[in-house]
Amino acid sequence: MARYSTEDIRNIALVGHGHAGKTTLADLILFKTGGNNRAGSVDDGTSLFDTDDDEKERKSSITSSVGHATHNGKRINIIDTPGFPDFLGQVAGSLHAVETAAIVVNAAHGIEVNTRRVFQMAGDAGVGRIIILTKLDSENIDFATIVQSLRDTFGMQCIPINVPDEVGHSFSKVFGTLKPEVGGVVASTIYHEPLVDAIVEADDALMEKYMETMELSLEEATAGVTKAIVAGTLIPIFCVSGKQDIGIPELLDRIVSMLPSPKDVERTDADGNAVVADSSGPLVAQVFKTRIDPFVAKMSFLRVFSGSLKKDASVTNQATGKDLKVGTLNEAQGSHLTAIDEAVAGDLVTLVKIEDLHTSNTLGSVAMPKLEFPNPMVGLAIEPQTSADQQKISGAVHKVEEEDPTIHVVRDEQTHEMVLYGMSDLHLSLTIDRIAKRDKVGTKTHTPRIPYRETCSGSAEGSYRHKKQSGGSGQFAEVHLKVSSLPRDINPEEYFTKARFESMREYHYDPERNFAFVDRVSGGSVPNQFIPAVEKGIVERMTKGVLAGYQVQDCVAELFFGKDHPVDSNETAFKMAASICFRDMFLKAKPALLEPIVHIEITVPADKMGDITADLTTRRGRMEGMDSAPGGFTVVKGFVPLSEVQDYARGLSSITGGQGSYMLAPSHYEAVPSNEQQKIVAAATHADEDE
Repeated sequence: MARYSTEDIRNIALVGHGHAGKTTLADLILFKTGGNNRAGSVDDGTSLFDTDDDEKERKSSITSSVGHATHNGKRINIIDTPGFPDFLGQVAGSLHAVETAAIVVNAAHGIEVNTRRVFQMAGDAGVGRIIILTKLDSENIDFATIVQSLRDTFGMQCIPINVPDEVGHSFSKVFGTLKPEVGGVVASTIYHEPLVDAIVEADDALMEKYMETMELSLEEATAGVTKAIVAGTLIPIFCVSGKQDIGIPELLDRIVSMLPSPKDVERTDADGNAVVADSSGPLVAQVFKTRIDPFVAKMSFLRVFSGSLKKDASVTNQATGKDLKVGTLNEAQGSHLTAIDEAVAGDLVTLVKIEDLHTSNTLGSVAMPKLEFPNPMVGLAIEPQTSADQQKISGAVHKVEEEDPTIHVVRDEQTHEMVLYGMSDLHLSLTIDRIAKRDKVGTKTHTPRIPYRETCSGSAEGSYRHKKQSGGSGQFAEVHLKVSSLPRDINPEEYFTKARFESMREYHYDPERNFAFVDRVSGGSVPNQFIPAVEKGIVERMTKGVLAGYQVQDCVAELFFGKDHPVDSNETAFKMAASICFRDMFLKAKPALLEPIVHIEITVPADKMGDITADLTTRRGRMEGMDSAPGGFTVVKGFVPLSEVQDYARGLSSITGGQGSYMLAPSHYEAVPSNEQQKIVAAATHADEDE
């Protein structure tokens, strides 16, 4: 039998900027509700949520952590998330597993960089939002000013649900604004009317009654808060001091009485069909987080959206279409797991040692939408230190990719580098450190090479004779080629015609490289059995590059004549002749380097826009436009060479004082300016000489 019903569950993700007090608040909630025999402390390393060695050393969260509490008969599932932009992937996954995002704001610091980001992420995830003002016992706080800044930044729907009697060291209790208390502070009355207006805005029947009587019962208003949070007409502000344990009982009471349960928030599957939070319905459960624990092994954290999940059940993984056995079912309290028999709709559970289960996978009858995570933009080339590390590095980087969707590993075929992409230099540094500590893999890192491309803008034709005689059978092949540029976005069937390519017999087109090999041989000057070797020799040379060692693209190679020898000709000879002939003709056909251009969106305070656009110009970027963003921010859009933004995270932070953020997306290739091309070719030449 289930331990509690779906209606009794409250799922909350604590999000916000670093050092706002999220983990302290989570530990205190567990202590106050009997989930721990003492209040865990981040400072002394006893937190139930920050359990990794790196977290204890840094005294801040790096990964999300799940815990649970019981208050007034209700189950409160808590996900504590990291507070720095480097670890936003942990926030993204957590928001998809809850109904409410509790945005924790340090009253002493106000709205910080990550406060804005997680507020927007919560809105995009479609979950309800509340704001928890912490550290109201700090000095030099103006409560009215803080509230007004929240309303100016995030909207007038941000309204205190309770207010402090005082701030600073005199802070001792909170007063509710839903029903102002006798003897309460003036602020509790000031915010009462806008609070009621926000509540009735989400419920037509409640608004009609309020318009008639100008009164709401406390029960009606409390139920109305839940609907208003779900509808977004109300973002209640709660006041607490975790250090002084003030406002926590009131917060717990409001969590269970006002925050939405899984039944209050609509969910849809990947096809847009409703997924009802009904424990008697078909099973639908999704993995929102993966953790590779050195002791427990792989741990998969799931949110059950519908039906119930039981231990030892056989369920279908929608990602593979295969059935898997659940085995032991667990509930997590930080790093501690406790076996349970069943999880109902709305619950958060943990499965262990199921290798075929990955983040975003859905178990059950239908697939949920794939979880979306921030795009990592900072790259670091990584290689093993020793031959022993070579054997282990692939498994180690696979583990970090598994547990962190904002870590991507790309093996670049052109530069032959393994590139680790993450959210920031710090994110990558901690990832490299984790690989070293957990998997005992030593690595070396360096800035990734830019994947330039080579092309030609003219045409040239000529021949090369390959002749080798060294005793016994020799090698002989003569190849005549024409190399010319090929426009992009062509229709091959319309472009490659005999009217354009004289005496063409056939062509082979590679859309990825935008390259075509055209067979124009007549009279059997090159025997048919050797023509594939000619094409292969050209393609291999294109892969190696000609000008500076980068892949060639956007060109046509036409084979129109050749010679062979009845004894000494073979595939190897024709492949070699074709490779050298292509190289020589390419160098005569006005060769040029192409560089990758990325689309960039930069979000910065409006007063920093001039500095940003000036900096973008020095990076050979060009603006495309700009948009206004909430909170006095501006989004600058443009295009910039990838080579100019490899260190952009540091530059942007310096210009904006850490207030800016950016996103990159691959766009296209453009010709490298001649002065830059000379530098790149010279560097490649020196590298070849060194080798």
